[in-house]
Amino acid sequence: MVTDRGLQVLRAIVQDYVDTHEPVGSKSIVERHSFGVSAATIRNDMALLEDEELIAAPHTSSGRVPTDKGYRVFVDHLAELRPLSPAQRHAITSFLDGPGDLDDLLVRTVRGLTHLTGQVAIVQYPSFARASVSHVELVALEGGRLIVILVTDTGRVSQRLVASRIELDEVAMVRARSVVGDLIVGRSVREGAQRVDEFLSTASDEPDIPAATVAIVRIVAEELEEFRQDRLVMAGAANLARRESDFRGSIYPLLEAIEEQVTLLRLMSEMVADEQGLATSIGRENEPFGLGEASVVASDYDATGSHARVGLLGPTRMDYPSNLAAVRAVARYLTRMLEDDENAR
Repeated sequence: MVTDRGLQVLRAIVQDYVDTHEPVGSKSIVERHSFGVSAATIRNDMALLEDEELIAAPHTSSGRVPTDKGYRVFVDHLAELRPLSPAQRHAITSFLDGPGDLDDLLVRTVRGLTHLTGQVAIVQYPSFARASVSHVELVALEGGRLIVILVTDTGRVSQRLVASRIELDEVAMVRARSVVGDLIVGRSVREGAQRVDEFLSTASDEPDIPAATVAIVRIVAEELEEFRQDRLVMAGAANLARRESDFRGSIYPLLEAIEEQVTLLRLMSEMVADEQGLATSIGRENEPFGLGEASVVASDYDATGSHARVGLLGPTRMDYPSNLAAVRAVARYLTRMLEDDENAR
């Protein structure tokens, strides 16, 4: 059974190992921390921690490092979130403030977060299935090209340039704009997608519906499907290469997960948050996702009633208190910006 002092020794080992990247011995704990006991007493505490598999010896030395189980105990019971400094808060503000649609805001979010922490930053798009389509615009260009623009009430903007094989005159454009507007404007993305599917399933049997209109509605259907799919925005993958020594094995599975997104989407969605909306998944807990060498910390944010997460991916040897504080601060700021944007409409 680990004593209260033993748990505080675990806290010291985690903090010192994260700071120095060197195994931590009893002598250094006595020198760096005010326990008021001898190095021999600290060694006894460390022996109990090792018996509980909370620390381990990486090689034949007196120093010990935290295990994945040790990091879990630290995060759940011992970690104290560190308040962000004024400089860190200013950095968040400078990255996130400014005009732009949701796509631009989320890109700035991950860039700011990876700049702040040195980890891989991840942000989920909110679910848009319940969002409503507020505006549709069709713009004909020369050479049979067409721009299709969809806007939702949550600030998501889709803008797609397509090359149509059908020449679109002004009359065809007005007709197509009217049909598309009747189908989806003022309706949820989910309902709009259903109405578009129903339209396309019967359009071939309606000779009075122009081929140009059908072609445009098909494009709209594809864009609505994009709105309904879960997506991630990420930045900072190069940081994994800089921290490669923090991983016992290859970083290839992490790079693959970043490229494919599906694994990280599942992991981010399945992580269980605490009462503060913070979630952590450490080392071996990620083995079902092929990411047993990594940790993920995340915080929930709100976007007009829809929940999503912003998080960090990195080695298990990470500064959990600082990283959790950073994702929480960014998530709160992101929520506030999206609420302000919604209220301004």
